[in-house]
Amino acid sequence: MLTLVLDGIAYGMLLFVLACGLAVTLGLMNFVNLAHGAFAMAGGYLVVALTMRLDVPFLWALPVAFVAITLLGMLAFALVYRHIIRKSHLDQVLFSIGVVFMSIATMDWFMGTQQQFAKLPEFLSGRIEFAGLGLGAYRFFIIVVCAVLAAALQWALAKTRFGSRLRAAVDDPPVASGLGINVNWVFLITFGVGSGLAGLGGALGTEILGLEPTFPLKFMIYFLVVVAVGGTSSITGPLLASLLLGVADVVGKYYVPNLGAFIIYCLMIAILMVRPQGLFARGGR
Repeated sequence: MLTLVLDGIAYGMLLFVLACGLAVTLGLMNFVNLAHGAFAMAGGYLVVALTMRLDVPFLWALPVAFVAITLLGMLAFALVYRHIIRKSHLDQVLFSIGVVFMSIATMDWFMGTQQQFAKLPEFLSGRIEFAGLGLGAYRFFIIVVCAVLAAALQWALAKTRFGSRLRAAVDDPPVASGLGINVNWVFLITFGVGSGLAGLGGALGTEILGLEPTFPLKFMIYFLVVVAVGGTSSITGPLLASLLLGVADVVGKYYVPNLGAFIIYCLMIAILMVRPQGLFARGGR
């Protein structure tokens, strides 16, 4: 049972890294970017190409994917997304859904429909045994990396000057601009980092989730469930929601395989009936 819980924690941590960028853009920027999974898929395919075709070590490919997808996200925001961010949520949804299908068609054309996997180093391919518990080395690696990322993100948003500028830019852009804050630059960096985190999550998830052109559509609902259950007021909410849903999904599929992923939807409904705004709701403006 404890082994299943540890596997669920690893899965939940992976969901957190994949979804936290969406939580930031939706909660802090008030922008519904359903194409968030496209950046995750791009990061995954980049790591696959680097490790399988160019023989770049996996641990070097991960930061390369993060930086590359961050720059891609900043470029996409500067050229396209900044024109959509002030539109209605319906316009944002329709636009980002279009981006999802464009990304699927693009990857299908260049990479084919077969599932892709990254080349892992030998020390991440084994299994760790501790006090009678067994956990895959790669899952342990994911837990450690994602925990560090969660702590760093929480600190950056709550304790740094950039975090305070971001909150000010979201709550009242005209006043923030009057105080000397470059609102467009703050949003550009925020969107880029959120996209980079998605790319890093996609890179880390190639071995566990698999990678194929339909990835953005296949996992879109998971991102939305994490954001809906966790709320968007902080990093803590999506983190706890990801862990809860990850453990419930892994344990549920093991003990009640016929229900499959339906368990996390039941859990989501139960939580939202009690906390309609999520576990950590943001206060009114």
